[in-house]
Amino acid sequence: MLKPNVLRNKKDFSALYNKGRSVGDKYVVLFLKKNGRNYNRTAFLASKKVGKSVIRNRARRLMKESYRSLGKDLPIGYDFIFIARKTILNLKCADVKKSMEAAIRRSGIKKEKK
Repeated sequence: MLKPNVLRNKKDFSALYNKGRSVGDKYVVLFLKKNGRNYNRTAFLASKKVGKSVIRNRARRLMKESYRSLGKDLPIGYDFIFIARKTILNLKCADVKKSMEAAIRRSGIKKEKK
């Protein structure tokens, strides 16, 4: 049984890249678009520019763990693609989380806490 909250199809990725918004930060790039569903779908990517497979997998794990703590505060009904930048090497999870928070805040879907 596949998880419904994971982006998989090429048409979904293409729609996000072509019609969605993108926001960059120091360690991650965020693509987002409304999906018209009652749940969020996500994907975490790291290209070969980031490094070899061990480094790419670590980058994806860092982003997934950061999203796990951020996901509860996000509005429902969006598709997200988080792409690791080469600068994500040798970082702690807290640094990646701050970068993802900044990208989400800059996108305008999540208001700053006062």
